[in-house]
Amino acid sequence: MLNVGMLTSGGDCQALNAAIRGVAKTLYHYYDDVVIYGFTDGYRGLMKKEFRVMTERDFSGILNIGGTILGTSRTQYKYINEPLEDGSDKLESMINTYKELNLDCLVILGGNGSHKTADLLRRNGLNIITLPKTIDNDLEGTSVSFGFNSALEIATNAIDRIHTTAASHSRVFILELMGHKTGWLTLHAGIAGGADIILIPELPYDINVVIDAITKRTEQGKKFTIIAMAEGALSEEEAAMTKKQRKTTWKEDGFPSPAFRLGSRITAITGQEVRVTVPGHVQRGGEPSAYDRVLATRLGVEAARLIVNSQFGLMVCADNDQISTIPLEEVAGKTKLVNPECQLIRQAEDLGICLGQNV
Repeated sequence: MLNVGMLTSGGDCQALNAAIRGVAKTLYHYYDDVVIYGFTDGYRGLMKKEFRVMTERDFSGILNIGGTILGTSRTQYKYINEPLEDGSDKLESMINTYKELNLDCLVILGGNGSHKTADLLRRNGLNIITLPKTIDNDLEGTSVSFGFNSALEIATNAIDRIHTTAASHSRVFILELMGHKTGWLTLHAGIAGGADIILIPELPYDINVVIDAITKRTEQGKKFTIIAMAEGALSEEEAAMTKKQRKTTWKEDGFPSPAFRLGSRITAITGQEVRVTVPGHVQRGGEPSAYDRVLATRLGVEAARLIVNSQFGLMVCADNDQISTIPLEEVAGKTKLVNPECQLIRQAEDLGICLGQNV
């Protein structure tokens, strides 16, 4: 008998169910006697021994459904040494659950923080395989994470829709997109949606350059400007501050997010009317794109094949069009940033898109 545990950790995204299905269907194909334990709400389910024994029927009809049938939660790695509400040790509880259920492997679907905890479990002797999920596309070791393409379609669609209302008004429109501390989603969506200005965390922006770009468009007779701004984007002044200084400054200015802060500065300097749109969690929801369904399924199949071959301590990853693996210790704790010197940045500049930098 083969005993396999599965959990989804961190923020939800599209195609989690497709990946879960890929693992399960492949295991059922190879084994007549396999038991799959689905832990509820991420690592908390593993800690509290909260799970359900899955059946083949549980994995039917979920390919096109967003979110996760297992539920998820955030268990921040920096708090992993703090006890649970009942005083029990988190790491010890997870290891005990694994051993009590006599698991042969635990499959973890998650992003950056989830992989740090996964590697901790690996270092404590558990057989771990991980799958890279995040709309932020910021996981090291994989060319793309599932969830990214689906979120990109939604973010691009949001910019497309702003274009139609922008054409009717002489305003500056700012769309604040997700991405955590990286600009992958905003950069791709901004180019795909035809944004005039793209601001990402990896390139702290000069407010004067942004203002000049808006002014130039106005002088050219263009009635509107669309700015795609990552939620983690910083001005040069903010980037020069310590994290504590930034928090203090933001608390004092009272703006709910970076886009509103930028919009206020643009209005104060130019007198132009600014409208801010924050799609927020809409970017994480809904059905996965066809691309993500295929990617997540392929990653899930490869994870199952690793279990069949007793190969553990690996993250299954996308290597361009190939599915490969990378040691978990080479991934955990690392963030894949947009390279300011990359070809896509240069091509955006060649298009005349302002990136908030003096060029």
